[in-house]
Amino acid sequence: MSRFTGLCLFVLAALPHALADVDVSGIYGLVERRMPRHVGKFTLKGMDGEGDAFVISDTKGHSGGVTVECTTTNACARGLYTYVTEFGEVDIWWTGSRLHELALPLPKVGKPVSGSAIVPYRYHFNTVTFGYTTAFCGFDKWSLLLDWLALRGVNLPLAWNGYEKILIEVFQEVGLSDAEIFEFITGPAFLPWNRFGNEQGSWGGTLPVQFVEDQFALQKQILPRMVELGMTPILPAFTGFVPRAMASHYPNASIVNGSSWSGFLTALTNDSFLEPFDPLFPQMQKSFITKQQEAYGNITHFYTLDQYNENDPFSGNTSYLSSVSSNTVDSLRAADADAMWVLQGWLFFSSETFWTNDRVEAYLSGAPSDDSVLILDLYTEAQPQWNRTNSYFGKQWVWCQLHDYGGNIGMEGNLPAITQGPIAALHANGSSMVGMGLTMEGQEPGNELVYDALLDQAWSTTPLNISDYVTKWATRRYQVKSLPLNLKEAWGILGSTVFSNQDLASQATIKSILELSPDTTGLVNRTGHHPTKIPYDTNSTILAALELLVQTSKSTPALKTVPEFAFDIVELSRQLLVNRFVDHYNNLIGVWNSTSSSPRDVLLAGQPLLNLISDLDTLLFTNENYLLSTWISDARQWAHGNASYAAYLEYSARNQITLWGPDGEINDYASKQWAGVVGEYYGARWEAFISTLVGTKTSGQAYNSTVVKQVMLSIGETFSRKTWGSASEETWGTKGDTFTVVDVLLKHWT
Repeated sequence: MSRFTGLCLFVLAALPHALADVDVSGIYGLVERRMPRHVGKFTLKGMDGEGDAFVISDTKGHSGGVTVECTTTNACARGLYTYVTEFGEVDIWWTGSRLHELALPLPKVGKPVSGSAIVPYRYHFNTVTFGYTTAFCGFDKWSLLLDWLALRGVNLPLAWNGYEKILIEVFQEVGLSDAEIFEFITGPAFLPWNRFGNEQGSWGGTLPVQFVEDQFALQKQILPRMVELGMTPILPAFTGFVPRAMASHYPNASIVNGSSWSGFLTALTNDSFLEPFDPLFPQMQKSFITKQQEAYGNITHFYTLDQYNENDPFSGNTSYLSSVSSNTVDSLRAADADAMWVLQGWLFFSSETFWTNDRVEAYLSGAPSDDSVLILDLYTEAQPQWNRTNSYFGKQWVWCQLHDYGGNIGMEGNLPAITQGPIAALHANGSSMVGMGLTMEGQEPGNELVYDALLDQAWSTTPLNISDYVTKWATRRYQVKSLPLNLKEAWGILGSTVFSNQDLASQATIKSILELSPDTTGLVNRTGHHPTKIPYDTNSTILAALELLVQTSKSTPALKTVPEFAFDIVELSRQLLVNRFVDHYNNLIGVWNSTSSSPRDVLLAGQPLLNLISDLDTLLFTNENYLLSTWISDARQWAHGNASYAAYLEYSARNQITLWGPDGEINDYASKQWAGVVGEYYGARWEAFISTLVGTKTSGQAYNSTVVKQVMLSIGETFSRKTWGSASEETWGTKGDTFTVVDVLLKHWT
């Protein structure tokens, strides 16, 4: 038996067993939710076999019926998805489900079609996605997302909601007061970084108990849906991060302070860490997991636990690191004998100087066997760590695509890497890879193509043909029998350029300088983390594709009624405008730097930037997927009509996408190109910046970057403190017609 085969046998045992009596009731429920006209048309049933496999065929003796046989519940969902996309040419998107538009009678299958996953695990979520995307989502949005995941074959999703409820009970059990506990927990939009041990405490007010209770109740809706759809949730565990008061309650306990994080004041970072070899750690771990099982049932053996996310260990001694991990695994398995420790491998990249191979090996060697830990190689498409660590020294790991830092909005992807890379890694000598997954920081629908591609690659033994894949993807996206030549050309351009970006200096996110705090230098052509360098020619890519879509909308007006088509028109127009912004910014700085220019020249050079911001805001208001009001509405819904509580939630939501901290510690990290943010917030900053440049030209005084930064932070603080108040219902929605607005924009900015 090969090493890889042995790993597969273990993970098959860890996931729902492949039996002929597969529970398909949850998939029937999905059909009822998303395809109510087609209830009774599908026959779903289990079949014998190993792994996740399915067979699709026409139902014998049932005219117009389709049968999906499957070895697991999740494989049944994937088989259904294969049918509706390949034969029905409909899909479910982050912008909404179109599955109900599947034709009747159902299209014939003909010769039966089979499929099987090439890896046992298909993973989804980053811990910070629970801040950048789902922080305020209700179950209606979760329901759509979970159906999206199941159909695409995800069977191992992260599930963080409700964590604080269990953690608080554990802290209370060891004698901490509520005041001591809530001094430690952060605000609602920043909980992931408290869970990571990066932050403690809050700004804007203490987290309400009501929010804790509501998220716990939401988790009790999410988890049963995950399970019935054939997914095994990864639940939290006790990490070891504790309130500072813990040390006074247990003066002899081994508690150390973590490192500072991202420029926050000591009061808000340097989290206390109860070391796993202290006897109190396994006691609290046992309590946590037991309470969690009592609350949700015995539904998983997978536990997420990250101790050193952007937070270096107390010691670099290899024996110390091995002791931390061995005691961590022991604590998990004392609470759950079959526990699997899941950790994000981001630390090995982000702190690569600390995490030498010797230290990585020592830390991972603390896990007693190769089947006790599962590592998410978080940024494999650009910065893989498995190859430098000898496949994580034999420990199981998942090939992941990291994307959308901070939930930023910018078109980018690397289709060659995510189609070829996983296949090569899977078959590499000594590979211990057992999964593929998505670990984007924020989920933004503009890059859905590259997310779909990775999850589809998990069901193909050979790299997907990018050109063919993109064409088929766009065909079902626009609900057409055959893709018009203009659209095929447009997506051919995007698929081979914007979404085949192999420039390692500008990957994962391409941030627009429009979203950055204005300055005279340092904005354009940034590389590395949060690059602003645009790795393609805008005219031959974005503009060319947009013009082809617009032409097709006029020759085929019915496309205007397809929500995804309208979304793509807005997305391409948005990207065109923010790219054009760079040109006008460069011109402004050139004029300002010229010794022969006048204050009026600077003012005139700055006006196109303000005009563009205004036009971009107008564009974004035409589509429901680009509204600040949606983010704010989602946050305020948890207030149950309490005005002061709603204002608290709104502040947390606004602060995250602007200052990200009380004093702009991570200013603009989670910036968003949303209507209401662009026009009001970015517009105010750039207007103030241009006014400053005009003022310096008039007075002859030197430009003071520090003063400008303080002005921008002040604008951010003002924006963060605003509330919707008694705004009319219309204020929350869209306004204007996308296609009319885009026609005008193309005349102005091309």
